[in-house]
Amino acid sequence: MFLTRFQINPARRNARKLLSSPHAMHAAVRAAFPVAEDYERAATRTLWRLDTPTTATVHLYIVSPGRPDLTHLIEQVGWPTIDEAWVTRDYDGLLDSLRQGQEWAFRLTANPTHSGRKTAEAKETQRFGYLREPEQVQWLTSRAERHGFVVATQHDGRPNLRLHRRQTQSFKRGMGTVTLATATYDGVLQVTDADVFRRTLVSGIGHAKAYGCGLLTLAPAQAAE
Repeated sequence: MFLTRFQINPARRNARKLLSSPHAMHAAVRAAFPVAEDYERAATRTLWRLDTPTTATVHLYIVSPGRPDLTHLIEQVGWPTIDEAWVTRDYDGLLDSLRQGQEWAFRLTANPTHSGRKTAEAKETQRFGYLREPEQVQWLTSRAERHGFVVATQHDGRPNLRLHRRQTQSFKRGMGTVTLATATYDGVLQVTDADVFRRTLVSGIGHAKAYGCGLLTLAPAQAAE
């Protein structure tokens, strides 16, 4: 597995197009893997996420079974004059180092949803996005253990979580329109099952993984303090 960070130039016209459409960004990420098994293998898949540490800085993170070639993105939306236009590192070393009881700071952009019927008369269920922050917090904390971790608690007993970039985004896909409710979670977690947690890092959490959701990344826990 590989972890890649690519810096997007948000001032470029094509960048604005990609940043406004998760469907277009998904296609751009998919194009980085001419060999199908580098994009998706058994029990693993390519995940991606956009981070905006400042208004003028946008990073694209990719976790993938094979090494991506992002030359096409440099030409379209990148910074061609930067020496290291993207950085790809081996991810297996981190995955192998995971142990029960470890604490990590984490970031996750997810599509928190629940299933239900649109009306009382409707026969089929469908997915609806959680829009309120308490529901979005509960969505993650209630699913954490099945993914091999628990969210750490603060001194006041509340989950060690901060939510931001809570938004509902609509974009075109073919002849239709997709609407996604998303939220980015920053927090601290504790590993409860290392094997399950490894699978979570390479397969993602929740729905809309093709559209920039589900990728959970780690940093030393003290970075969150």
